[in-house]
Amino acid sequence: MKLIRTTSFAALIGLALSLSSVSQAEEAKSDAANGANKVHLCIGCHAIPGYRSSYPQIYSVPLIGGQTAGYIVSALQAYKKGERKHPTMRSIAQSLSDQDMAAIAEYYSAQTTETKSNKLK
Repeated sequence: MKLIRTTSFAALIGLALSLSSVSQAEEAKSDAANGANKVHLCIGCHAIPGYRSSYPQIYSVPLIGGQTAGYIVSALQAYKKGERKHPTMRSIAQSLSDQDMAAIAEYYSAQTTETKSNKLK
C-alpha cells in the first residue's frame, strides 16, 4: 500500500513539473510577444549594426538580439540601480517595471540571425 502511495505521489510531482514547464514556455512566448510592443526604447540604438553613441563618451552599442533573457534582465536591473553607468540606459531602465524587463528580455532572447527586422525599425 505504501508503494502505491509513493508511486502516486511521484506521478503527481512529475505531472506538476511538466505542467509548470509548459506554463513557463507559454509565458515566455507571451512575454516575447508583449516585449515586441515595448522595444521602442531599445531599437533606436540596439538595432543598428556598428552604432556608437557619443554621450557621455564614445560607447559602442551592442546588438542584443539573441542575448540570453537572464543577462538582459540583469543588465537592465543594474542600470536601474545605478550599478552600471550610462545615463540614457539608466533613465530607460528606471522607466521599466520588472514585467517590462522580462518581456523585453524574452523578445530579444528569442531572436536569431533569421529573425526579420522589428516592424518598428
